[in-house]
Amino acid sequence: MNPRDNTFSIETAWLAIPGEIEAELSNILLYWEQFTPDLQKGGFAARIDQTNQVQQDAPRGSVLYARILWAFSAAYTHTRNPIHLELATRAFLYIREFLKDPENGGLYWSVDKDGQMLDGHKQIYAQSFGIYGMSEYYRATRDKKALEQALEWYSLIERHSRDPVHGGYIEAFTRDWAFLEDKRLSAKDENSAKSMNTHLHIVEAYANLYQVFPNLKLKTEILALLNIFDEKIINKNNYHLGLFFSNDWKMDSTIISFGHDIEAGWLLQACAESVGDEDAIRTAESNAVRITTAAMEGLDTDGGLWYEYNSNTKQLVFEKHWWPQAEALVGLCNAWELTGNAVYKTALVKNWHFIRNYIMDQKYGEWLWGIDRENLKIPDQDKVGIWKCPYHNTRACLELLKRVKP
Repeated sequence: MNPRDNTFSIETAWLAIPGEIEAELSNILLYWEQFTPDLQKGGFAARIDQTNQVQQDAPRGSVLYARILWAFSAAYTHTRNPIHLELATRAFLYIREFLKDPENGGLYWSVDKDGQMLDGHKQIYAQSFGIYGMSEYYRATRDKKALEQALEWYSLIERHSRDPVHGGYIEAFTRDWAFLEDKRLSAKDENSAKSMNTHLHIVEAYANLYQVFPNLKLKTEILALLNIFDEKIINKNNYHLGLFFSNDWKMDSTIISFGHDIEAGWLLQACAESVGDEDAIRTAESNAVRITTAAMEGLDTDGGLWYEYNSNTKQLVFEKHWWPQAEALVGLCNAWELTGNAVYKTALVKNWHFIRNYIMDQKYGEWLWGIDRENLKIPDQDKVGIWKCPYHNTRACLELLKRVKP
């Protein structure tokens, strides 16, 4: 069903969504089951291109492995499929054997195909995803080693990264947790002391950990992070989120990331709900609707969400990447649940059909990296890679299945 056709019915499409989402969840997980396990070196392939060709020598990143761990742990809790547990355990064992630093603690950024360290610096973003994956694996298996590992990395973040003066967390450190000049998560980022993205995934990881380890200190840190978002990161003039900040929270960027906006809207609310603080929940719900509405400025008429916009140069990046579409599904559903306003429900349906028409790869499986303004596949991008993983789309499917009943 195509939303550009006159016969397209929002209500008919809405009724079909639960079954379609369940089927797509199975498709995504099956792709990773069939194509990504590395039967020679262990673990998973680190890079697969858009024609499913494996790049054998690609670095193996801790972020990818932690996200695989989370995705298959969460999937197993939903499906009880033993293959999903087997793949989660495969990621769990590889992380513990090759990606954790036995000397200084924490996760390396990357290792080579043989499991030898390539980049040992400590990016807090990666440590957070380690916590996220390990806490989810513990939820699925009750393996105490996973909880112990998550708590160890949580302790390292608090010891080395938390800023006791201005609040929040510093982005990155050397392998032995010393000062690091270049703190960027990727080449496109600003070299700033603090970022929205890292803080979003710290609070996400802490909230997931709290679900299996309800500790008062951890709750206090989650509430402090939610307060930082409310007071420092969310621009209350337009309800977009700032991306990069100095130590004392001066904003360093004019970029609006529609995908991060819409992800933060629902995710911060979920984090507030995880600790059960009524004041934090009320604030997060109010912010969620406003942030989601602001992010909808990036929706195209076909239902797809553009990548980002420079508010200084007034330039829009005319690309629609896979992960903002996944986050849009959840954010729009969440705003519809909060308000009952059909505008969010309609946008969700159109976004889902945009994903089906343009982002799902009908030939090779999984989701494309993205398309350009002519609806053409963005070339030379990963199907699997350090940044291309089963986290956003798997999570979107699982979240919608909890929220949209057949």
